[in-house]
Amino acid sequence: MTIQFSDNATTDRLRGEIAEVLTGARARTLALTDCLDDAELAAQHSRLMSPLVWDLAHIGNQEELWLIRDVGGRAAVRGDIDELYDAFKHARVARPELPLLDPAQARGYVGSVRDEVLDVLARTRLHGNPLVEGGFAFGMIAQHEQQHDETMLATHQLRTGPAVLAAPPPPAARVAVRGEVIVPAGEFVMGTSTDPWALDNERPAHPVHVPGFAIDAAPVTNGEYLAFIADGGYERPELWSPRGWRHRTEAGLVAPQFWERDGAGTWWRRAFGTPTPLRPRQPVVHVCFFEAEAYASWAGKRLPTEAEWEKAARFDPETETTRRYPWGDADPGTAQANLGQRHLEPADVGAYPAGASSAGVHQLIGDVWEWTSSGFEPYPGFRAFPYAEYSDVFFGGDYRVLRGGSFGTDPVACRGTFRNWDHPIRRQIFSGFRLARDLRAGEGR
Repeated sequence: MTIQFSDNATTDRLRGEIAEVLTGARARTLALTDCLDDAELAAQHSRLMSPLVWDLAHIGNQEELWLIRDVGGRAAVRGDIDELYDAFKHARVARPELPLLDPAQARGYVGSVRDEVLDVLARTRLHGNPLVEGGFAFGMIAQHEQQHDETMLATHQLRTGPAVLAAPPPPAARVAVRGEVIVPAGEFVMGTSTDPWALDNERPAHPVHVPGFAIDAAPVTNGEYLAFIADGGYERPELWSPRGWRHRTEAGLVAPQFWERDGAGTWWRRAFGTPTPLRPRQPVVHVCFFEAEAYASWAGKRLPTEAEWEKAARFDPETETTRRYPWGDADPGTAQANLGQRHLEPADVGAYPAGASSAGVHQLIGDVWEWTSSGFEPYPGFRAFPYAEYSDVFFGGDYRVLRGGSFGTDPVACRGTFRNWDHPIRRQIFSGFRLARDLRAGEGR
């Protein structure tokens, strides 16, 4: 979301935009929970994930903590449940054993919190305090809810039983996308210091010199990944890092998660309870970092660094400026990217030509989160804001950065500077990748 304001005349418009994103997030949350009965909401569908009813009340608790108590300075709605919904106090695997609010209580709680939050919004000056400048705290909470909505969508993918979610198919490919794009060596501005809702790990903007490199114009597709499998990619330890091969062996990996092969040798992909034949031009999804790394080795390439990914996504070589998105500074619409759970799968490569970068790199935003080779580290000059637990405690850990968002990422939580991170073994997330390589002598001049 692009927000600018300079005087009091814009406050009502900003409040309206905030109310709109908060309302949109809540509608999605309720759609992801109202489609299941109470037993399924309280169940843990995977040890990797929380019960959906925990996510629901946690969303309300974070909203209460930040917007009612901190911004509004008001009394607690439910001061007795803070510890239950503190993500750092209870691992996901242990949350089903907690005395959680039941579904009816959780719905009532988040509804009461939201009613009061809208009153806080109507009475809060949205400038003069870093926490509310430009509506930051409200935007942070809208992003938090949408991030949990994507997590809940991943839980839906892990659950068994009949399909309960539905969405129209993504658009068909409009153009053919093949090959690589050369990005010449040079400096660009990475991160942001001006986006009012950017989170602390996206800040501050800083110049980065990136050596010349080539990056694939599109993410790796199912059809391309099938060739890796057919060539024994999962049986060849020389393609894998030592740690990656150990994980492949211990976890018994033979294909991306949710892929199944029938008796005739045909591959299918199960998506939200519905098996469908594998679409060869669709970006591969549900692969871990180690699988992406092994594929890159097999293809004679590598994963891009985080700086390479962002330069390919944001830098316009014609104007030598850094954009907010590959296509420019305008917010993403349905023509630019597959975002916001409008569809329940990635779109085929070539479906969003209007979203391509000026250099011709496609689908950098939406469809699948893209693994990079970079660990999660702070930018020079980083300052934790408004709390260390969002980013600071994760820096330097066993994480790899993912960029670009997925079909399950809402636009409010996706931009060219947005940074996601996860353990390299994770693949229940909507993760894919694209390849890069160093330039050969004489290229890029």
